[in-house]
Amino acid sequence: MPAPRYCSQCGGADLQHGCPPGDTHSRLSCATCGFVHYVNPKIIAGCIVEHEGRYLLSQRAIAPRPGTWTLPAGFMEAGETTEQAALREVWEETGVQARIVAPYSIFSVPRISEVYIVFRAALVSMEDTWGSESLDRRLFLPDDIPWDNIYYPAIRQILERYIHERAAGVYGLYMGNDEDGQVHFVR
Repeated sequence: MPAPRYCSQCGGADLQHGCPPGDTHSRLSCATCGFVHYVNPKIIAGCIVEHEGRYLLSQRAIAPRPGTWTLPAGFMEAGETTEQAALREVWEETGVQARIVAPYSIFSVPRISEVYIVFRAALVSMEDTWGSESLDRRLFLPDDIPWDNIYYPAIRQILERYIHERAAGVYGLYMGNDEDGQVHFVR
């Protein structure tokens, strides 16, 4: 995201990088009014929706990587809880009403300043239509999931781990990141 050219507080054009008093990071600040322009990570919320041993995936219609399959998820809106954002995204992308069961994974991607929060969820109802961000949506048995066409390696690992844990009847809560291009998880 490009840096602002004008202060959103006073409209001044004298923006400077530096460490504000009492801070630990270099920030863009307005020399006129002192307003600090913070750049914070985006939060993506979504769900692993399960129904009768099948898992809900949506096929992306938009960049990046249209045509790939993924868990329904998207950017959190201001004024939402992470749970509300996850359920809204499931609805928008798949036409599915779901119920959150528990948190499952928190995954950071620092190089693009995103944090993914994935919940376990159960299908409540399914409509015949879905939003324009998806080409398709399907409930897959584990053996039928298009594993080689999953949107992002971390999504594949989260889903694989979930399916394995479901078979064992024991679920973890996972945190991870891909800070160095590798996907790491800790339990």
